[in-house]
Amino acid sequence: MDSEVLNAHHWIAPSWGPPEEWEFVEVAVPAPRQGEITVRVRAAGVNPADAKHVAAERPGVEPPVAIGYEISGEVVAIGADTTIGSGEVAVGDEVIAFRVQGGYASAVTIPASKAFRKPTTLTHAEAANLLLAGTTAAEMLAVTSAEPGETILLHGASGAVGVSVLQQAALRGIRVIGTASEERAAVVRGFGGIPVVYGEGLVERVRQLADGPIAAALDAVGTDEAIDASLALVRDRGRIVTIAAFGRAADEGIIAIAGSMPASARFRDEIRGELASLAQDGQLVVPVARTFALAEAPAALALVAGGHPGGKVALIPADSD
Repeated sequence: MDSEVLNAHHWIAPSWGPPEEWEFVEVAVPAPRQGEITVRVRAAGVNPADAKHVAAERPGVEPPVAIGYEISGEVVAIGADTTIGSGEVAVGDEVIAFRVQGGYASAVTIPASKAFRKPTTLTHAEAANLLLAGTTAAEMLAVTSAEPGETILLHGASGAVGVSVLQQAALRGIRVIGTASEERAAVVRGFGGIPVVYGEGLVERVRQLADGPIAAALDAVGTDEAIDASLALVRDRGRIVTIAAFGRAADEGIIAIAGSMPASARFRDEIRGELASLAQDGQLVVPVARTFALAEAPAALALVAGGHPGGKVALIPADSD
């Protein structure tokens, strides 16, 4: 390993609490063992889950907790007899990785199976935000059995998960009516969806746009309005999914998914390579609203927590190009 990455800066949660209580510390990066690689991080994806998962005590997890699940960067060391998720790897290769621990870092050693060759069509900031949103979107389409020619309803269509749903649905010939604000309607339209403004009268507006049955509903926002509209428009509750309204899902008998659920984790792991290939072919893009220096992680998370960043957010270590 290059001596300059023997030590790296990491964000950790020393105890349960908000990002303002986290610490930015220098740590020794362990040399990779068999089945591991060390990555110089060029960008780390910023997601609401990064803060949510250390906000309060979780069973089986003890602080300090290294923060960050998604990265893009350059391989600087490889354990013996090791390949990555997409195959052979060499020092200097650019990779993306998802479902890692401690991605808010300038360098990190990770399980090699979690890394895939970085799509050359994406910048590091874009690539670092491809897989969490992309695998979530893919699972939402899969569990609702969305099929070519069907019309589906997507709540939160202009957000990160929503934009990936729109792109993946378009590739399959699935028609999407997507909720958004008036200001974000152009984003939905730009990715092949039919925008509809949320708020009073949503159900009737969707019915008019659909001109036929709504086969499935995908909720990426978790509001009561989203769930109520889905129940009113979709006959089969087994074709309604949420990634946010877990209480309503239990009460109403609809599907809820999350990366912490074993079935969701398996699906998302299996679909990573396919999504990376789609991005390499130019069929999946990742809108990035803003980048922050790695040292500014709390500010980046504050922007994301506001709910309307206008695209994905990435952290850039100081020594990145």
